Amino acid sequence: MADRDGTQSLLVLRKLTRAIADAVRTDVTTHLATLAPLLRPQTVLSDFILGGVKENTRRADQALKEVKDIYEAVAPAKPFNLRRELTTPFNFSNPGLEITPVDYVHHAVVTNGTRAITVRSPLTWTVSYAGYAPTRLAEVTDPRVRGEALQQFILSHIILHVVTKYQKGVTAILDELRYPVSTAKSPELGDLPLTRISVPISTERPGDDVVIESAGLTGIDAFEEVVKVSDLASLREPFKERLLAIARESAPALATF
Repeated sequence: MADRDGTQSLLVLRKLTRAIADAVRTDVTTHLATLAPLLRPQTVLSDFILGGVKENTRRADQALKEVKDIYEAVAPAKPFNLRRELTTPFNFSNPGLEITPVDYVHHAVVTNGTRAITVRSPLTWTVSYAGYAPTRLAEVTDPRVRGEALQQFILSHIILHVVTKYQKGVTAILDELRYPVSTAKSPELGDLPLTRISVPISTERPGDDVVIESAGLTGIDAFEEVVKVSDLASLREPFKERLLAIARESAPALATF
């Protein structure tokens, strides 16, 4: 966005970005609230979850193995350093879902070195079971409460990751709604798999001079990426294109539209 770098252009883009983010966040929250029952831990892990009903034993056994394998790789490593064995059934009966904006640290270049700026990606969110947002990391790693609380935090993200993997119908629905689900990692949480949901519109960070100027105006070492306007024009209608492709293959003489 070289030709858009500048405070005035940034203000216009920021207004547009926040309007889009507010609208799609409402949609994402509504969709996830509707689909939450299909992403409850017991839907995949059955009676390995406290209160769950024993069914589809083979799938539950495989899912439990994946949960344990990931946990054993993640928990003892940084930043958690937790050596605590898992025992079933897990206490994750009927958790809801919540979303948290994705932030990262960018080291902007300044005259005498670099300046750490916390940057937000406004159209990407981390999905978590209610009460286990990534922002709780400092709380659950506090020496006064770590142990069971930290284990539950780690386990919640692993279980959601595994459940989402097995519930392919849910992710297919969200893809059709143009809210793709993916797995990511963050420097703060090591190799813990994080479930992310986003919008097929890019956001971008302008040059460091604009970032620093913006931080100076607000007095906060923080910045929010802005939407890439060209992506709005290139949005596609998947259902329409899918049916047109079928029409062109099945009846090319008729598919002249």
